[in-house]
Amino acid sequence: MFSKNLRFYRLRKNMTKAALAEAINVTPMAITHYEDGSRQPNMEILSALADVLGVRVADFLTVRDENITFRHAEFRKAASLKQMEREYIRESVEDYFSRFMTTVEILGGEVLPNAPECHVLRVAEDDEKNAAALRDHLGFASDGPIEGLIGKLEKKGILIYECPVENAKFSGMNGFVNERPYIVLNPEMNAERNRSTAVHELAHLMFAWPEGLKEKEIEARATAIGGAFLFPKSDAIRELGVRRSFVSKDMELVAEEYGISMMMLVTRAKLCGIISAAAAEYFYVNASRAGWRTSEPSRIKAEHTSLFEQLVYRAVNEEEVSVQRGAELLRRSYADIQAMKVREV
Repeated sequence: MFSKNLRFYRLRKNMTKAALAEAINVTPMAITHYEDGSRQPNMEILSALADVLGVRVADFLTVRDENITFRHAEFRKAASLKQMEREYIRESVEDYFSRFMTTVEILGGEVLPNAPECHVLRVAEDDEKNAAALRDHLGFASDGPIEGLIGKLEKKGILIYECPVENAKFSGMNGFVNERPYIVLNPEMNAERNRSTAVHELAHLMFAWPEGLKEKEIEARATAIGGAFLFPKSDAIRELGVRRSFVSKDMELVAEEYGISMMMLVTRAKLCGIISAAAAEYFYVNASRAGWRTSEPSRIKAEHTSLFEQLVYRAVNEEEVSVQRGAELLRRSYADIQAMKVREV
């Protein structure tokens, strides 16, 4: 697994093969050979690679389960990611879930709940109905705010990975690991955007999208379904009233309660006929001036994935793995894992 690990750490460092080759005084072709597994470096080069990439030699030798299968969704065209960014995200996903699935296997393979069936929901013309069908399919109430969405999705068998990417064009993606659905979120985004991205990716995963639909249309429908999922029409009318003449400050409290941005709340209010298109446009103009289209201030506490960490700590405390192995799986220090180890009194 040296080849895969080298490629991952190079991409994480955002280095081209040529740049890495120059840094350790070898040819770019040598790096290519190391990454395709056709050649192995000697210890001197291995040490140099570790120094440049900021890792330990042992990190290159971490074993990955070659039986794990991945099906990654294609990156959306609107993401506008560089090739190296795309490669890094895929390699990072495979590195993370390889460690995750290794932990699952150590614990017996039955510690994860069954995931909901994917690509089975029929796409209706009405996205309010689609959102209701998605809530029902996942076992959520038909209305009301969904608190702790990320944790609840994990408990329903959907794997979540937070992959930091310093590119505002990337908010998330989806795919399958061992035929189990996963969602990738970008923790560089704020909490509201991550919640809306999670539901957007759920729509991609759970609906059987008709052939012939263009990517742009699918994206628009997934976004609309996500908005109706997080803030159903019945809730919008109950919380905001049947009619408002303008967007008022108190609406921010509703946005906070439902864990959505004001941009989404206003869009939902417009689609539900609560405010006029003119009132929404007036808000959008002012929001753009304030920079909210790219960085609206967050009003809620960030939600983070915790399942992998819980599983590793369980494996350590049940002595299925050593503290050192737990540290390797989580990529945390020995002291961090030791501090979480339960001691008998």
